[in-house]
Amino acid sequence: MSSEALTYSIIGASPVQLWGVANDERLHRLMRRAGLQDTGPQDSGASGPNRPVLLLRADHVYEEGVIRALIAHPGYLLRTEQGKPVAAHLLAGGDLKAAEEILQQEACPTPAGLPHGLTAVDDPVGLATTYNHALRKRATPYVLRLTAEAAPAIEERMFRGAYKGVTDFVTKYVWPVPALAVTRWCARHRITPNKVTCLSFVFTLVAMWLFWIGQFVPGLVFAWAMCFLDTVDGKLARVTLTSSKFGNAFDHGIDLIHPPFWYYAWYVGQGSSITGGAAEMEQSIALWIILAGYVLGRAQEGLFIWLHQIEMHTWRPVDSWFRLITARRNPNLVILSVAALAGRPATGFIAVAVWTVISFAFHCWRIGQAEGQRSGGRRLHSWLSEPVSETARP
Repeated sequence: MSSEALTYSIIGASPVQLWGVANDERLHRLMRRAGLQDTGPQDSGASGPNRPVLLLRADHVYEEGVIRALIAHPGYLLRTEQGKPVAAHLLAGGDLKAAEEILQQEACPTPAGLPHGLTAVDDPVGLATTYNHALRKRATPYVLRLTAEAAPAIEERMFRGAYKGVTDFVTKYVWPVPALAVTRWCARHRITPNKVTCLSFVFTLVAMWLFWIGQFVPGLVFAWAMCFLDTVDGKLARVTLTSSKFGNAFDHGIDLIHPPFWYYAWYVGQGSSITGGAAEMEQSIALWIILAGYVLGRAQEGLFIWLHQIEMHTWRPVDSWFRLITARRNPNLVILSVAALAGRPATGFIAVAVWTVISFAFHCWRIGQAEGQRSGGRRLHSWLSEPVSETARP
């Protein structure tokens, strides 16, 4: 059954808010993101709709993977482990009134008591995939009962679910707690992700200017603030379901373009301290290595996707681990921060260049290994898409 023909209907209502938005509105946003249209009040309670209908209880929270799975499985009625019916994909011509009545109950009837064409399934995990390709992670599908008492814990789970699984160590281990607090504050105050991205862009320019004039420590303050907001805007967009094509392009465009400008500004900001002699030559070589390494590193990632249809950093566990520390913006900023605080910005710049070479060599080695497997007839896949028991295998 094509999702284009599918409509949806929200059963009941819930006054509880998540991220400053009533759950009814969240579900409407979720359905619109999936390309579904509301059945409208004219069809409510009618029997035999001429189009399939996705029915959802308003007092529950659904992980997006569960929604996608329900859309892809006509005739399924999803119930919780406690047996409570929470959602159903009713076929065209099905008994809509009977299905709505079932979803208003606390217990699911026996198979014989289900409307024609509906089959009950108990486990969201069995229905939906645990691999989230967009966020490069395993994400356990869930359906949760929404109450005022449970809302804070549900928000935390949703926030964790919005985090990328394969990223650098600063984003993965340092930012989550403060980013959760700031994301909540932004959501409560109706601050949009694009506004956060705009402020992040301003910090990007301020950091570059401070690096250019040799004010490295103040520049790093703004640089780290930019990196933090770069985490917040994406999470805010995901948890509030307010992402847009423009916002996505704006955010990723800044991410892609600004690092080389920061590195060049750092080089210029050293000024007279590297004028003439071997020091200037070393810094010039380091600059070209860093800039070339940045471009070539991105090219390596694109090449891997083109050859194998998976991201380079998600192939095997070692690749995901190395992504924590590879020569990308945040790990490089850690090196530069330590050097600047020690009063040795030039040494930090050389260290970034060395680490860039090491990272580039590591990825060349991994690309070579991947090509060896492909030439041997083995198709590559991400370790995150494997059952958990298989990831322990060498």
